[in-house]
Amino acid sequence: MAEHWQALAAPAEAGREKDTAPDDFAGLVRRHQAMVYSIAWHFLHDRGLAEEVAQEVFLRLHRELGALESPDHVVLWLRRVTCHRALDRWRRRRREEISLEEAGELASAPQECDPLLEDRLRKLVASLPPKWRAMVILRYQEDLQPAEIAQVLNIPVGTVKSGLQRALATLREKIRRSMGGPEQ
Repeated sequence: MAEHWQALAAPAEAGREKDTAPDDFAGLVRRHQAMVYSIAWHFLHDRGLAEEVAQEVFLRLHRELGALESPDHVVLWLRRVTCHRALDRWRRRRREEISLEEAGELASAPQECDPLLEDRLRKLVASLPPKWRAMVILRYQEDLQPAEIAQVLNIPVGTVKSGLQRALATLREKIRRSMGGPEQ
């Protein structure tokens, strides 16, 4: 399988850094752990749960690595599985009625924006329906294009575009209402 990936990667990626060989599982984990954790955290807003989801995703990757076709397929697979696992965990957590106020904080470098506004926006995104939240996280956190989001979520591109429009309109309306904006 390693020769297969190398044969796939070599001609198409001349001049680009090659992805980790499939048998170098630790390298795959190092390369993609921040992305997987970030997606999980933005769904769950809880460090412990995000770490658990990341562990589950990488355990599943280890079991299914032989079935993945290329380094690009690994990234797509990781995003897809992380979204699904985080969504499952969020639903399970919601059934257990854990409030958003009990959610953990992101372990990140200090940021220059207003922490109160950032916290409010994070809560507003968390209040979106799960599919819309996934689209917003993948678009604005992971910086994916609609076609890539469609591939990750296994839905049509048009559904992604309309979902993003509706999610953003919903966020705007919630922001307007929460800040006491004028009625339209």
